[in-house]
Amino acid sequence: MIIRKAEEKDYNTIYFLVKQAFESAEHSDGNEQDLVNALRKSEAYIPELSLVVEKDGKIVAHIMFTKAWVGNHIVLVLAPLSVLPEYQRQGIGTALIEEGHKIAKELGYEYSVVLGSEKYYPKTGYVQAETLGIYPSFDVPRANFMAYKIAENAPDINGIIRYAKEFGIG
Repeated sequence: MIIRKAEEKDYNTIYFLVKQAFESAEHSDGNEQDLVNALRKSEAYIPELSLVVEKDGKIVAHIMFTKAWVGNHIVLVLAPLSVLPEYQRQGIGTALIEEGHKIAKELGYEYSVVLGSEKYYPKTGYVQAETLGIYPSFDVPRANFMAYKIAENAPDINGIIRYAKEFGIG
């Protein structure tokens, strides 16, 4: 398994990978692949934090972290994490999250936020975001709005998250 930065030549493959990964997802609007394309063209995009997993010469997973804001503080948003259905439950998503956190720390980011499964993300260290002073700008179950403190010495923050406009969230 190889984890590497996504390259332009991968974009078409990533589009269909994301589409396929979310076809059977419990919570999906069916537009995750279009969100990836929109975020890639946005000011929130961080090329070093768009990663793919190659297994047997095939791209089987993708993750993207983009910028959001809590007050004047930049935080990351993990969205989406996509693993082809036949490669799920093999630790690939967890490996991508861990590598993303490692790179994010090297780049100086301090927090990551995710809206996702309360069963999956806590396994990778995510906790309810409000415990870290981060609040949603929309109505969402508290258990599904989570955050991860990337840098142990990160300053305390407190405020409502502002997503990149491409998310279409207030």
